[in-house]
Amino acid sequence: MSRAAIRYAKAVLSIAQDKKTTEDVHKDMQSIITTISGSADLRMVLNSPLIKSEVKLASLKEIFKNTGEITQKVFDVLIENKRVNLLADVAKQYIVLFDQLNNTQVAKVTTATALDEALSAKVLAKVKELTGNEATIENIIDESIIGGFILRVGDLQYNASIAHKLTNLRRELSN
Repeated sequence: MSRAAIRYAKAVLSIAQDKKTTEDVHKDMQSIITTISGSADLRMVLNSPLIKSEVKLASLKEIFKNTGEITQKVFDVLIENKRVNLLADVAKQYIVLFDQLNNTQVAKVTTATALDEALSAKVLAKVKELTGNEATIENIIDESIIGGFILRVGDLQYNASIAHKLTNLRRELSN
């Protein structure tokens, strides 16, 4: 993550706090991340030096026309400073800062199949027990882990996947 993206995100959070719209901006930033990660064309437009800034700005304003005033101003500032390629990073960093502000964090749980509600509740309880903070779950499905799960919260990682256990067993047997 670039330092510039972090600075922009801090500025956006500060303005959102002043206007008491941190929740709304948070939703906008999640929408931006989802849309940009799901569209190769949009990523190409934002990163292309050949496409004029006015076209980029018009595209963003049309795609994200349902976003709030602060988010719209973010587009203007990033275009004006020729940093629109940082939009996704700014959005991601805003979410990290928002979560820190609210003492929540994202628990990334990688499983072979989708988590059900009972297991999600157990994971949330365990994260609260380990960190003392609330968390939201981001479920990543990766069939290559065979079974079990991998839990990542901040800098902590707990790997209880079958693939990991098989790798450890293979290493022990080869020694």
